[in-house]
Amino acid sequence: MSDARTGSSRRPADVTVAVVTVSDRCSRGEAEDRSGPLLVSLLADAGYARVEARVVPDGAESVRDVLTLLLLDGARLVLTTGGTGLAPRDLTPEGTRLVVEREVPGIADELRRRGAEHVQTAVLSRGVAGLAVGADGPALVVNLPGSTGGVRDGWAVLGPLLPHVLAQLDGGDH
Repeated sequence: MSDARTGSSRRPADVTVAVVTVSDRCSRGEAEDRSGPLLVSLLADAGYARVEARVVPDGAESVRDVLTLLLLDGARLVLTTGGTGLAPRDLTPEGTRLVVEREVPGIADELRRRGAEHVQTAVLSRGVAGLAVGADGPALVVNLPGSTGGVRDGWAVLGPLLPHVLAQLDGGDH
């Protein structure tokens, strides 16, 4: 069945999604990951049933490596949380840029704008969004902030966009 608005026959339940929490402390078990599980829950509520979650330490290489692996495993949507700030080890955007082929700056800009409506420091996020090559076709990769508020604000932006994005990745019309 095709969606008249997007031209896609892909249902959320058919899309392989990956959520990656980027945090030194969470990866070492020193802190509880709250943003990743929240994002998994939001995806499930929206009908995305094929969701894999990972936790990796901060750093460009760890982000590059996990994104590459997830894309090779067929993820069509990869959402990261954490590592987008100004701290020395906040290198999620740098690792993401090693994987994406084309950035989608409007998504990252809107994530910052929407976040700033609630928390002024959201403008400090350096997160990026872009398209990468995956085993099952092109994929969207988006960096979200590591806070639960940043994840909620980010989902408010991404949730409505995803059907159209996925349809376009599948060759659908504008």
